[in-house]
Amino acid sequence: MIELATGAASSTASPDAFFARWVDHASWSSWSPDTEWVKVGTPVRVGTRGVLKPKGGPKVRFFVSACEPGREYTDTSLLPGARLLFQHLVEPTPSGSALRVRVWVEGPLGRIWAKVMGGGFRQTAQADLDRLVALVERA
Repeated sequence: MIELATGAASSTASPDAFFARWVDHASWSSWSPDTEWVKVGTPVRVGTRGVLKPKGGPKVRFFVSACEPGREYTDTSLLPGARLLFQHLVEPTPSGSALRVRVWVEGPLGRIWAKVMGGGFRQTAQADLDRLVALVERA
């Protein structure tokens, strides 16, 4: 496993509000501007498959690898020789929520993919999380 990026934030919104955004794939581009679109099967649960189109990049197939309402949403993108994982975690706090995001790559060609994509995720993981918090708190 090669960790590419992490992020953390706190919010006055509830954990369920964040989970609702994570499983609303059509809204991802509103808080992740590098995402052009996402199409996913329903219902959203572990094993559900989808396709993501990053801006300026090729379509990427993924599946939901963890889905615990109000707690965790993780998706795994399938790359040649590797898997890219995005883990979104939220915990209740007395004032709302504590959030964390982790991005990592694993597999035989993971080091190559980390060199190709790692810098972009380091730049965007925290910014995307901050946009998500602002969006959820405005709602």
